[in-house]
Amino acid sequence: MAKVISTLFISADGVAEIDPDWHFPYFDENMGRAVTEDYETSDVLLIGRETYDSFAGAWPEREAAGGEDAPFAKQLGDMRKVVVSRQPLEFTWRNSELVGGELVEAVTALKADAGIKGILIPGSISVVQQLLAAGLVDELRLLVHPVAARKGRRLFDDGDAPYHLRVAATEAFPTGVLRVIYTPSEAPKAAGYEDTKGQV
Repeated sequence: MAKVISTLFISADGVAEIDPDWHFPYFDENMGRAVTEDYETSDVLLIGRETYDSFAGAWPEREAAGGEDAPFAKQLGDMRKVVVSRQPLEFTWRNSELVGGELVEAVTALKADAGIKGILIPGSISVVQQLLAAGLVDELRLLVHPVAARKGRRLFDDGDAPYHLRVAATEAFPTGVLRVIYTPSEAPKAAGYEDTKGQV
């Protein structure tokens, strides 16, 4: 079964809506390596409409320009891209298609497709939120910037129940960025003050 992996740039206070002013000063070769590793996990990109518009407005031109980022641009172009949108789209970027039917059912079918290695969700906060709620995200890969953004859309919205996570891997970059890979976890055993006061 294919893994669903979310990869996000995020601030220390949980903002995942990127502001270039606080993101790009922390982007270095370590973050570039981490991003490359994330993309190597998968052969399908699952992206929302806004992410698609952003990617399609930049990467095809970079591929055609033949600069230093052209190989990565070609990799993105060659990947299958499944786009989540409530509106019909006319795709200008090769290998792009509209998600078929409801998101949860479509992603469940993609996960079960034996021909798919992995499904990567770069950005696309609303898509990640819906799939987290449905229990379909297998890995949450966060590049946590050492900045409190204080404004912008946060990854974790209000809800009735917490998401319990297990830390699968961590790495600290010289810039102060932390790479944290989480996987879903069962809730810990219930405990209260009486259970923990001996540790204080």
